[in-house]
Amino acid sequence: MAAPPLPGPLAYLAPLLDHYGYLAVGLLVLVEDFGVPAPGETILIAAAVYAGAGQLNIFAIAAIAVAAAIVGDNIGYVIGRTGGRAFVHRWGRYIFLTPERFGRAEDFFTRNGGKVVTIARFVEGLRQANGIIAGTTGMPWLRFLAFNSLGAVLWVGLWAGLGYTAGTNIGPIYDEISRYQTYVLIGLGVLIAALIARHVIRRRRRRSEEEHEEHEKGEDGDGGDGTKPEERADD
Repeated sequence: MAAPPLPGPLAYLAPLLDHYGYLAVGLLVLVEDFGVPAPGETILIAAAVYAGAGQLNIFAIAAIAVAAAIVGDNIGYVIGRTGGRAFVHRWGRYIFLTPERFGRAEDFFTRNGGKVVTIARFVEGLRQANGIIAGTTGMPWLRFLAFNSLGAVLWVGLWAGLGYTAGTNIGPIYDEISRYQTYVLIGLGVLIAALIARHVIRRRRRRSEEEHEEHEKGEDGDGGDGTKPEERADD
Protein backbone atom coordinates (compact mmCIF):
# COMPACT_ATOMS: atom_id res chain seq x y z
CA MET A 1 0.00 0.00 0.00
CA ALA A 2 1.43 3.37 -1.03
CA ALA A 3 1.95 6.09 1.54
CA PRO A 4 -0.96 8.53 1.61
CA PRO A 5 -0.44 12.05 0.27
CA LEU A 6 -0.21 14.36 3.26
CA PRO A 7 -2.54 17.35 3.28
CA GLY A 8 -1.52 21.00 3.28
CA PRO A 9 1.46 21.96 5.46
CA LEU A 10 2.24 18.32 6.25
CA ALA A 11 3.11 17.54 2.63
CA TYR A 12 6.68 18.87 2.76
CA LEU A 13 7.52 16.31 5.47
CA ALA A 14 6.57 13.34 3.28
CA PRO A 15 10.12 12.86 1.85
CA LEU A 16 11.57 12.77 5.38
CA LEU A 17 9.10 10.12 6.48
CA ASP A 18 9.54 8.13 3.27
CA HIS A 19 13.33 8.00 3.64
CA TYR A 20 13.96 8.09 7.41
CA GLY A 21 10.69 7.09 9.06
CA TYR A 22 11.03 6.72 12.83
CA LEU A 23 14.48 8.35 12.87
CA ALA A 24 13.01 11.57 11.45
CA VAL A 25 10.32 11.60 14.14
CA GLY A 26 12.78 11.06 16.99
CA LEU A 27 15.36 13.55 15.73
CA LEU A 28 13.00 16.43 14.97
CA VAL A 29 11.06 16.06 18.23
CA LEU A 30 14.34 15.86 20.15
CA VAL A 31 15.95 19.00 18.74
CA GLU A 32 12.72 21.02 18.89
CA ASP A 33 12.47 20.30 22.59
CA PHE A 34 15.73 21.98 23.52
CA GLY A 35 15.03 25.10 21.51
CA VAL A 36 16.09 24.41 17.91
CA PRO A 37 13.41 25.62 15.47
CA ALA A 38 12.22 22.33 13.96
CA PRO A 39 8.80 20.89 12.99
CA GLY A 40 8.71 18.34 15.80
CA GLU A 41 4.98 18.53 16.46
CA THR A 42 4.20 18.63 12.75
CA ILE A 43 6.19 15.51 11.92
CA LEU A 44 4.58 13.69 14.84
CA ILE A 45 1.16 14.36 13.33
CA ALA A 46 2.36 13.45 9.83
CA ALA A 47 3.89 10.18 11.05
CA ALA A 48 0.66 9.31 12.87
CA VAL A 49 -1.26 9.87 9.62
CA TYR A 50 1.17 7.46 7.92
CA ALA A 51 0.58 4.96 10.71
CA GLY A 52 -3.17 5.25 10.30
CA ALA A 53 -2.72 4.42 6.61
CA GLY A 54 -0.65 1.35 7.49
CA GLN A 55 2.82 2.71 6.64
CA LEU A 56 4.26 2.96 10.17
CA ASN A 57 3.53 1.50 13.58
CA ILE A 58 1.66 3.95 15.81
CA PHE A 59 2.99 2.42 19.05
CA ALA A 60 6.58 2.76 17.84
CA ILE A 61 5.92 6.37 16.85
CA ALA A 62 4.40 7.16 20.23
CA ALA A 63 7.23 5.52 22.19
CA ILE A 64 9.94 7.24 20.14
CA ALA A 65 8.22 10.64 20.35
CA VAL A 66 7.73 10.41 24.14
CA ALA A 67 11.35 9.41 24.70
CA ALA A 68 12.66 12.10 22.35
CA ALA A 69 10.48 14.77 23.97
CA ILE A 70 11.68 13.89 27.48
CA VAL A 71 15.35 13.69 26.48
CA GLY A 72 15.14 16.93 24.48
CA ASP A 73 13.61 18.86 27.36
CA ASN A 74 16.22 17.48 29.75
CA ILE A 75 18.98 18.69 27.42
CA GLY A 76 17.31 22.10 27.59
CA TYR A 77 17.16 21.85 31.37
CA VAL A 78 20.91 21.18 31.55
CA ILE A 79 21.57 24.13 29.22
CA GLY A 80 19.48 26.44 31.38
CA ARG A 81 20.87 25.12 34.65
CA THR A 82 24.54 25.34 33.67
CA GLY A 83 24.49 28.31 31.31
CA GLY A 84 21.99 30.44 33.19
CA ARG A 85 20.33 33.63 31.98
CA ALA A 86 23.58 35.02 30.57
CA PHE A 87 23.85 32.07 28.18
CA VAL A 88 20.21 32.46 27.08
CA HIS A 89 20.54 36.21 26.58
CA ARG A 90 23.66 35.72 24.48
CA TRP A 91 22.59 32.82 22.29
CA GLY A 92 18.80 32.73 22.61
CA ARG A 93 18.20 35.07 19.69
CA TYR A 94 19.48 32.39 17.31
CA ILE A 95 16.50 30.23 18.26
CA PHE A 96 14.10 33.19 18.44
CA LEU A 97 14.28 33.31 22.24
CA THR A 98 14.89 37.02 22.76
CA PRO A 99 15.52 38.43 26.26
CA GLU A 100 12.01 39.91 26.23
CA ARG A 101 10.33 36.62 25.32
CA PHE A 102 12.51 34.77 27.79
CA GLY A 103 11.62 37.21 30.58
CA ARG A 104 7.88 36.84 29.97
CA ALA A 105 8.14 33.06 29.85
CA GLU A 106 10.25 32.97 33.01
CA ASP A 107 7.69 35.13 34.86
CA PHE A 108 4.95 32.77 33.71
CA PHE A 109 6.90 29.79 35.03
CA THR A 110 7.58 31.47 38.36
CA ARG A 111 3.91 32.36 38.89
CA ASN A 112 2.49 28.94 37.98
CA GLY A 113 5.04 26.51 39.41
CA GLY A 114 5.59 22.92 38.30
CA LYS A 115 2.27 22.41 36.55
CA VAL A 116 3.30 24.87 33.84
CA VAL A 117 5.93 22.34 32.67
CA THR A 118 3.07 20.03 31.68
CA ILE A 119 0.93 22.80 30.17
CA ALA A 120 3.85 24.34 28.27
CA ARG A 121 4.09 21.21 26.14
CA PHE A 122 0.93 22.37 24.31
CA VAL A 123 1.96 26.02 23.87
CA GLU A 124 4.03 27.00 20.84
CA GLY A 125 7.15 28.83 21.99
CA LEU A 126 6.93 27.58 25.56
CA ARG A 127 7.29 24.01 24.33
CA GLN A 128 10.68 24.78 22.81
CA ALA A 129 11.93 26.82 25.81
CA ASN A 130 10.33 24.65 28.50
CA GLY A 131 13.43 22.85 29.74
CA ILE A 132 15.75 25.85 29.40
CA ILE A 133 13.51 28.06 31.53
CA ALA A 134 12.99 25.34 34.13
CA GLY A 135 16.77 25.11 34.43
CA THR A 136 17.37 28.84 34.76
CA THR A 137 14.67 29.19 37.42
CA GLY A 138 16.29 26.44 39.49
CA MET A 139 13.39 23.98 39.47
CA PRO A 140 14.47 20.70 41.15
CA TRP A 141 15.31 18.16 38.46
CA LEU A 142 13.11 15.32 39.74
CA ARG A 143 10.12 17.66 39.94
CA PHE A 144 10.83 18.85 36.40
CA LEU A 145 11.26 15.28 35.16
CA ALA A 146 7.90 14.20 36.60
CA PHE A 147 5.87 17.08 35.16
CA ASN A 148 7.77 16.97 31.88
CA SER A 149 7.19 13.23 31.43
CA LEU A 150 3.48 13.67 32.10
CA GLY A 151 3.32 16.48 29.56
CA ALA A 152 5.19 14.43 26.96
CA VAL A 153 2.81 11.47 27.32
CA LEU A 154 -0.29 13.69 27.07
CA TRP A 155 1.12 15.70 24.14
CA VAL A 156 2.11 12.64 22.13
CA GLY A 157 -1.12 10.88 22.98
CA LEU A 158 -3.21 13.79 21.72
CA TRP A 159 -1.45 14.42 18.39
CA ALA A 160 -0.62 10.81 17.63
CA GLY A 161 -4.23 9.86 18.31
CA LEU A 162 -5.64 12.60 16.09
CA GLY A 163 -3.15 11.89 13.31
CA TYR A 164 -3.78 8.15 13.44
CA THR A 165 -7.55 8.69 13.28
CA ALA A 166 -7.10 10.96 10.28
CA GLY A 167 -4.85 8.39 8.61
CA THR A 168 -7.38 5.59 8.96
CA ASN A 169 -9.99 7.79 7.29
CA ILE A 170 -7.72 9.54 4.80
CA GLY A 171 -9.95 8.73 1.81
CA PRO A 172 -13.18 10.27 3.16
CA ILE A 173 -11.19 13.20 4.56
CA TYR A 174 -9.75 14.00 1.14
CA ASP A 175 -13.19 13.71 -0.41
CA GLU A 176 -14.56 16.24 2.10
CA ILE A 177 -11.58 18.57 1.61
CA SER A 178 -12.04 18.48 -2.16
CA ARG A 179 -15.76 19.14 -1.82
CA TYR A 180 -15.45 22.15 0.46
CA GLN A 181 -11.98 23.52 -0.34
CA THR A 182 -13.36 26.47 -2.34
CA TYR A 183 -15.51 27.58 0.58
CA VAL A 184 -12.64 27.05 3.01
CA LEU A 185 -10.31 29.18 0.87
CA ILE A 186 -12.94 31.94 0.63
CA GLY A 187 -13.40 31.81 4.38
CA LEU A 188 -9.66 32.02 4.97
CA GLY A 189 -9.41 34.96 2.57
CA VAL A 190 -12.17 36.82 4.41
CA LEU A 191 -10.53 36.05 7.75
CA ILE A 192 -7.12 37.29 6.58
CA ALA A 193 -8.68 40.46 5.16
CA ALA A 194 -10.50 41.07 8.44
CA LEU A 195 -7.31 40.61 10.44
CA ILE A 196 -5.42 43.01 8.18
CA ALA A 197 -8.22 45.57 8.44
CA ARG A 198 -8.26 45.29 12.22
CA HIS A 199 -4.50 45.75 12.34
CA VAL A 200 -4.68 48.87 10.15
CA ILE A 201 -7.54 50.34 12.19
CA ARG A 202 -5.70 49.73 15.45
CA ARG A 203 -2.55 51.36 14.09
CA ARG A 204 -4.47 54.41 12.93
CA ARG A 205 -6.32 54.66 16.24
CA ARG A 206 -3.06 54.34 18.18
CA ARG A 207 -1.43 56.99 16.01
CA SER A 208 -4.42 59.32 16.51
CA GLU A 209 -4.26 58.85 20.28
CA GLU A 210 -0.53 59.56 20.30
CA GLU A 211 -1.03 62.74 18.27
CA HIS A 212 -3.83 63.80 20.61
CA GLU A 213 -1.61 63.24 23.65
CA GLU A 214 1.22 65.22 22.06
CA HIS A 215 -1.21 68.03 21.29
CA GLU A 216 -2.43 68.10 24.89
CA LYS A 217 1.13 68.14 26.18
CA GLY A 218 1.89 71.05 23.85
CA GLU A 219 -1.08 72.97 25.20
CA ASP A 220 0.00 72.27 28.78
CA GLY A 221 3.48 73.53 27.97
CA ASP A 222 2.03 76.71 26.48
CA GLY A 223 -0.21 77.31 29.47
CA GLY A 224 -3.34 76.69 27.42
CA ASP A 225 -3.44 80.30 26.10
CA GLY A 226 -0.62 80.17 23.59
CA THR A 227 1.92 81.78 25.94
CA LYS A 228 4.95 80.05 27.34
CA PRO A 229 5.36 79.75 31.14
CA GLU A 230 8.30 82.19 31.19
CA GLU A 231 6.25 84.79 29.30
CA ARG A 232 3.50 84.56 31.90
CA ALA A 233 6.06 84.93 34.67
CA ASP A 234 7.35 88.15 33.07
CA ASP A 235 3.82 89.55 33.09
